[in-house]
Amino acid sequence: MTQARHDRKQDESREQDERPVTRLGTIVAVANQKGGVAKTTSVASLGAAFAELGKRVLLVDLDAQACLTFSLGVDPEAVQVSINEVLVERGVSARDAIVQCADGVDLIPSVIDLAGAEAQLLPRPGREYVLRSALEPLRHDYDVILVDCSPSLGVLTLNALTAAQGVIIPMVCEMLSHRGVGQLLDTVADVKAILNPDLKVFGILPTLYDGRSKHARAVLADVGQRYGLPVLSPPIPKTVRFAEAPALGRSILATSRSSKGATAYRDVAGSLLPHFAALRR
Repeated sequence: MTQARHDRKQDESREQDERPVTRLGTIVAVANQKGGVAKTTSVASLGAAFAELGKRVLLVDLDAQACLTFSLGVDPEAVQVSINEVLVERGVSARDAIVQCADGVDLIPSVIDLAGAEAQLLPRPGREYVLRSALEPLRHDYDVILVDCSPSLGVLTLNALTAAQGVIIPMVCEMLSHRGVGQLLDTVADVKAILNPDLKVFGILPTLYDGRSKHARAVLADVGQRYGLPVLSPPIPKTVRFAEAPALGRSILATSRSSKGATAYRDVAGSLLPHFAALRR
């Protein structure tokens, strides 16, 4: 009997080892209400970098301008099911909207109709939780879900911060950008207090960085101390290669693989993965 019990336990242990590991992906909001800080570029480039590292990646375009959608080679005019339908229509699953893109990532695209979504969400009970409810089932399919937020602090951005485990804040290395970061951090504090107590700020991502500029170097040195937050490294350099990539429907990691910009995003992605893993408990 003892030997039989021992053999049975060994068989059960072997079966557990052979079962697939349950994936529980990390949802990350990339947010800053100030425009022109390379949010979309960062989402596309980090997504491609995570995919290169063997991760399953989903990108969510939460901006009615649909810049991420266009940048990944998807025509917003041809999209049948978008994040707009997922948020405002009953019975539309986020899985219904997913399209595959060339950089090894999946995408939930956006369309111009998303501009009216905030007005439609305002009267709904629990409106800040709509995106979380849509994305939670997908966490079992992906390692990383990156949300490209609109340049505002409205209902859609609140949805992203409520759904996310963490937030990345892209910031141009200019002094005036500090004000936008401070306003966003006030919103993050409110979200943590009321809607999502586990929300973590993964760090500020310096973008459009010109290392030759004394002003840019001073801002980079100041920003971490000013807000008491990690500053992701290395800073993303300013280069024309970023402007060229969307025309080809790819990220800079595909269009200019050895450029300084592509290398910087790969390094940032590699530094973030341990933080994501620490959240999966």
